Amino acid sequence: MDLTEKTLSSQLIYDGRILRLRVDTVELPNGERALREVADHPGGVAIVAIDGDGCVLTVKQYRYAFSRVMEEIPAGKLERGEDPDEAALRELREETGATPERFEKLGELIVSPGAYGEVLHLYLAEGLSVGAAHPDEDEFLDLVRTPFDEMVRRVMDGELTDAKTVAGILKVCVLRGRQNGQGG
Repeated sequence: MDLTEKTLSSQLIYDGRILRLRVDTVELPNGERALREVADHPGGVAIVAIDGDGCVLTVKQYRYAFSRVMEEIPAGKLERGEDPDEAALRELREETGATPERFEKLGELIVSPGAYGEVLHLYLAEGLSVGAAHPDEDEFLDLVRTPFDEMVRRVMDGELTDAKTVAGILKVCVLRGRQNGQGG
């Protein structure tokens, strides 16, 4: 069965700095019509940065949408058309002051496919040289260094709930297990 939905019309509701919101009328595979609400986002990058002591660099920052401080791996929004590799290196430098010796793409995450059009590019950065951080004017961050095994425990215990952080830490954990011949 062809599961594709055909766009019949699209109405832009909001065109902001980060999001574009639209409502589309679509034709379903059975010929019926439905509405789809879509939040277009230019995409983002997130980096699991591990220093020479085996500690993961994270940042704590206030997240307005959740009214609380959250701890996350360094991350940021892509500018429309920006190369994700370059954006990840930029965000890592801005938020932590770190520049990696080794830099590897871990893949892409589709954050919430039901209505949110963001693709997040995930990276691993190792062999870090750390200098001064230069966050954006509206970013207020506390840098945290946590041993990798402790980060895995915190993810598994549900202490860390940010999706990109959970996915990144677990992906690196599995990669490390494979490299050590433990399968995964």
